[in-house]
Amino acid sequence: MYFVLNCRDKEGALQTRLDNRDRHLAYARESGVVFVGGPLIENGGMVGSLVIIEVEDLAAAQAFAANDPYAKAGLFESVTISEWKKVIS
Repeated sequence: MYFVLNCRDKEGALQTRLDNRDRHLAYARESGVVFVGGPLIENGGMVGSLVIIEVEDLAAAQAFAANDPYAKAGLFESVTISEWKKVIS
């Protein structure tokens, strides 16, 4: 199953994002479940992350999100997880 993680950064948390970026990217690459992902951009700056993952169920998506180095560093103000259906490639 695919799940979309829509993660919004806390206001003024750019340095937290930058400090943890390498660990976050390594986690995403090494997980083997990331279909696509990248930062959300507003006014030319990074303000969050959007990641689509392929995992067995919602519990696995929640575990992936909770173990992300960005989440562990307290970067996100909010994280929503929604099931997603791939229709067009």
